[in-house]
Amino acid sequence: MEKKYNPYENFLSIMERAAGILGYEKNDYIAVCYPEREMKVACPVKMDNGEVRVFEGFRVQHSTARGPAKGGIRYHHNVNMDEVKALAAWMSFKCAIVDVPYGGGKGGIVVDPSKLSDGELERLTRSFITGIAPIIGPLKDVPAPDVGTNAQVMGWIVDQYSTLKGETQLGVVTGKPIPVGGSQGRNAATGRGVMFATMAVLEKMGIPVEGTTVVIQGMGNVGTQTARLLAEHKMKIIAVSDVTGGLYNPDGLNIPAILEHLSVRGRLLDTYSEEGAQRITNAQLLATETTVLIPAALENQITGDNAADVKAKVIVEGANGPTTVEADEILAKRGILVVPDVLSNAGGVAVSYFEWVQNLQNYYWTEEDVNAKLKDKMLSAFEAVWSISHEKNVTLRTGAYLIALKKIVEARKLRGMN
Repeated sequence: MEKKYNPYENFLSIMERAAGILGYEKNDYIAVCYPEREMKVACPVKMDNGEVRVFEGFRVQHSTARGPAKGGIRYHHNVNMDEVKALAAWMSFKCAIVDVPYGGGKGGIVVDPSKLSDGELERLTRSFITGIAPIIGPLKDVPAPDVGTNAQVMGWIVDQYSTLKGETQLGVVTGKPIPVGGSQGRNAATGRGVMFATMAVLEKMGIPVEGTTVVIQGMGNVGTQTARLLAEHKMKIIAVSDVTGGLYNPDGLNIPAILEHLSVRGRLLDTYSEEGAQRITNAQLLATETTVLIPAALENQITGDNAADVKAKVIVEGANGPTTVEADEILAKRGILVVPDVLSNAGGVAVSYFEWVQNLQNYYWTEEDVNAKLKDKMLSAFEAVWSISHEKNVTLRTGAYLIALKKIVEARKLRGMN
């Protein structure tokens, strides 16, 4: 049976490997092994029926050596501290890789948001922000959307934090609605970043974009935006999935129709059908023969148990931590290239940085400006990771960790931090 690592142990395992390649002594990087701050809060909420329920919330700041902590807030029934710690650490590395002046943070609430009304979600959000308000702020820690949250939730956060501070603080979160300081292009940013990473790796591999087959696991914000953008570039998306299962059509799925179906709140793939498409499980989807596989769901989807079944030529990670350490080793031995999450899904934090800059300046950019700046960030980061991974003869994931760890360690040394 596969040994079960928690996500934070996965992070530490790869970081230790990168530290060894860089020739670091333990003293050089040991502080990076530990989050700077971990906060757990109780979030009491009056439900619509008058009952008061208490939800458990977390906020972790992994590193602030390079700038304020940055990272999303996740509403999911399986959220736990180890997961949030890993997500915060990945954010530290992600920000360093795409060269934005942030450290890493992450938050979460143990809740199934689909079972709460809009009013209950708003009251839960306000309760959570009241709990973590002492450690967040535009120059301290800047949250953003993640699994189970969206622009509306960020709007509530802005209002609650601003109310507590007695002044409008638009820069306290990113991923906000446009009328309250959101950035053009932010909603599609993570998916657009995945698209840029996919295009870049295909070019390196000498594979034409048009007609190339793609499989996408997870049709949340990242998966749907990635699907839309890749379809616009005439890539053939042959399978997609969500929590209810997947759809497969070797001739290509009708992505605009699927996106239209999913745009209605509450609709999932189990209520969608199209001619020529057959239903498959998520396990079958991961084993589908394709050129590109994009896991855009949750952590630990490709493991030591199923990595040998993967039939893709290249994996571009849309989710955070979808591949375990054991799976990485199996995929590398099989010659399957993996573009790691800390690089490929960094488009979201890059445009979050752009939004934050616009908030601080109170000067806003066009969507064309945002997308052009994102493309520059993503392609520059990809080239740096590709170059060092070939120079050191390591995987792209290890190459990305080499770049990030070096930047964080150097920042700590220059600031005189132990």
